[in-house]
Amino acid sequence: MRSMQQSRLLAPLALVALLVGAALPVTPVSAAPAKSTAASASAKKKSYDFRQFTGVVTQLDRASLTVEKSGKAARTIVFSRHTEMKTTGDLEKDARVTVYYRDEGGKPVAHKVVVKTTATAAK
Repeated sequence: MRSMQQSRLLAPLALVALLVGAALPVTPVSAAPAKSTAASASAKKKSYDFRQFTGVVTQLDRASLTVEKSGKAARTIVFSRHTEMKTTGDLEKDARVTVYYRDEGGKPVAHKVVVKTTATAAK
């Protein structure tokens, strides 16, 4: 008799457990909380990203570098030199250059200057 009473109790309990289990969302155990990729990408972008400006050197001194871009979007930017600024090629007046810079305190600061040679400019 006991086994019949037990089976009568177990059947409804099994049905309730099945229904409750189906209603609960299943989360894999190995799933780690997702990090916001937009937030980490913007943080990385802020700290490492350089902007570029290509043009011709119009003025050059120890503290600054003035580069002028001609054409439809003509523009001139005066860059402050970073203390550890790297230069590729001979930096001189009238040289065509690409300046890699960051805005620091609202002012453009040159971190790297690549001088374009005549062979590179012809390509």
